[in-house]
Amino acid sequence: MSDRFIVAAFGDPGHALPAITLARALRQSGNEVLVESWDRWREMVEADGIDFRSAEEYSVYPPPGPESEAGGTAARAAKALIGLMEEYRPDVVVNDILTLAPALAAEATGIRRTTLIPHVFAEQQPGMPLFSIGMQPPRTPIGRLAWKATMPLIGFGLRRGRDDLNGIRSQLDLPPLERFHGGTSESLALVATFPQLEYPRSWRDSVRITGPLLSDIEKPEVALPPGEAPLVLVAPSTSQDPDCELLRAALEGLDGAPVRVLATLNGHKPPRPLPSPENARVYDWISYRQAMAEADLVICHGGHGTVVRALSEGVPVLVSPAGGDMGENGARVSWAGCGRMLPRRLLGPRNLRLAASSVLEDPGVKARAAEIGRWGTDHDGPRTAVELLEALAAGEEIPPTPS
Repeated sequence: MSDRFIVAAFGDPGHALPAITLARALRQSGNEVLVESWDRWREMVEADGIDFRSAEEYSVYPPPGPESEAGGTAARAAKALIGLMEEYRPDVVVNDILTLAPALAAEATGIRRTTLIPHVFAEQQPGMPLFSIGMQPPRTPIGRLAWKATMPLIGFGLRRGRDDLNGIRSQLDLPPLERFHGGTSESLALVATFPQLEYPRSWRDSVRITGPLLSDIEKPEVALPPGEAPLVLVAPSTSQDPDCELLRAALEGLDGAPVRVLATLNGHKPPRPLPSPENARVYDWISYRQAMAEADLVICHGGHGTVVRALSEGVPVLVSPAGGDMGENGARVSWAGCGRMLPRRLLGPRNLRLAASSVLEDPGVKARAAEIGRWGTDHDGPRTAVELLEALAAGEEIPPTPS
């Protein structure tokens, strides 16, 4: 007997694509699925024979104040979605961590809900560095005490976020919450990353790490640089670094190095011509599925999707963060031993060449990346997520995180 699911996702690629991957897996398992996201994803979703509803675009994180325009919009969108819940009658609603309205609508109609977190787990752990600043765990008791001293400041922000969320909840006649992180389901939260990238912490019973929910926007395959030298893929962010600083530094720094360079613009228009080294080929777009299967190193800004796509192929990563949670991902890569991080302030041709060489010449880094890749082969992220969701829909015990 099939179940019915609504999968609702924030419209940025890093959030929408993992949600679409999950929706496809649910459909392939014989379930009925409806995706709610920004209209830009309609064609992709409907091409798979999955129902689609266009979502209103509004700010959801940090939680907007109830009196703000964004807060009013979130409450309004949730009220509008109540009709969809009553019409579609899903067994479970899966809301992306940045998508508040579907979670509120599900709660208002008594439907089970699950939160999808398409990156590393972001909730603060006492004694650990502030999330997103790109620092690794402390190595000494003094370091842990120093980070614990930041908890009152974090608590202030959490209390404010909870109060703002409760203001939005009141517009839907939902009771106030005492706990923090009220946008995350207490029943089940799916963390779609590699467990090897997660710092040691105390986990709530409702949290499960599934492994990545990998997805690609299909691009044509390209001709690789000729030769047998190691292949370095330069895969910049689609949303950051419009001046192509990382790509320029890579092309200049690796010019004449004993490597082949395959690079993509990913939609950017460089303000001035890029270098054209003989050992490099640059394309507007490339297929990551093709390129990462052949690569020996991936250089990127550290978007979670790019990082886990590389590691799923057992390829080490060199991260030079540009913004958002990229510094956090770079720190996790370094801590896990599957790559290096080159801080943006140090980005330049010479430093990039040295960093790339250090990764390519380190057998331990390559072995660790390969180990993570094997874990990904043995633990199918979408399949794991489907099993968890089907158990929740059936009211069964939630399976543990794969070891």
